[in-house]
Amino acid sequence: MKRSGFARKASSSFSSFANRATVLRRKAMKRRVNKPTVADGAKYLAACRGEPCYLRVPGVCLHSTATVVPCHSNQSRHGKGMGIKAKHEYTVPGCASCHQWIDQGPATRAAKFAVWDQGYEQWFPVRAEKMRVD
Repeated sequence: MKRSGFARKASSSFSSFANRATVLRRKAMKRRVNKPTVADGAKYLAACRGEPCYLRVPGVCLHSTATVVPCHSNQSRHGKGMGIKAKHEYTVPGCASCHQWIDQGPATRAAKFAVWDQGYEQWFPVRAEKMRVD
């Protein structure tokens, strides 16, 4: 049996151009999801500066404003996912000890969610007032 070389398919030489144009047009139609920028979340993070700890975990809280940082929610309903932080609007000022307890503490997830939700309830109106002034 004799081997033959590679042969082109018997088709129009312009058919490849049509396919390419179709592919390019389909790519152009796709929409990009707008990712939040640093500036979008900076106002929420800046609102936490100088605030007291709103988490106030009993037996854990330092009650110190020197170590207060924005604590993001760990709940998926707020945009939290594997390797993804929750949206910046779902932050609560918390001291370093409470933040560590929320993220790595020994309590159940339900207990941590309850503490965070309670802190957010108290923080939300304060933040809203603070952000209106700025």
